[in-house]
Amino acid sequence: MADDAGQAKGTAGFLLEMGMLKRAKRSGWWIAGVRDPETIAEHSFRVALIGSVLAMMEGADPAKTALLGLWHDTQETRVSDIPHIGRRYLDAASNEKVTADQVSAAHPAVREGAQRIVEEYENGDSLEVICAHDADKLECLIQGVEYREQGYSNVQGWIDSSLQKLKTASAQELAEAALNMTSVEWQKTYLP
Repeated sequence: MADDAGQAKGTAGFLLEMGMLKRAKRSGWWIAGVRDPETIAEHSFRVALIGSVLAMMEGADPAKTALLGLWHDTQETRVSDIPHIGRRYLDAASNEKVTADQVSAAHPAVREGAQRIVEEYENGDSLEVICAHDADKLECLIQGVEYREQGYSNVQGWIDSSLQKLKTASAQELAEAALNMTSVEWQKTYLP
């Protein structure tokens, strides 16, 4: 019984730690001058949603792709959101190692499941993994388009680099569409 209580506390602790993602900002956007960028949790939510959409379009498993996208930045509670320019100067632990530490006191099924998800996202080559990685890049591109529309002109580099990294035809197609519309244009479908 004491072991069960310890595992419950370890698992609940992990869930509380994940709450930090709702407060932690995506710091790379500060380089582009965005004063109040979205949080890591906001980014991860849309990555999961985009991943499921891409998986549907590409014939992959949408639930698995969304799960991979949801977990892809969970390590940032420990190592923060390090902009690419900052990564040049750091020798950071792998995301797999960070995840193992994060769930070390959790229920065994949670430990095994979390480690399997992160390992697959980081090292897998399935269509679901490809869609999840494309979702991460497409979300960055879409966020950049929204920031550009708000007057942040320095985001173009993020948009361009994200576009270049897309692998699936569906992600490329959605990116081109997003680049040629406003963030509120979707309403025209429903409003006269």
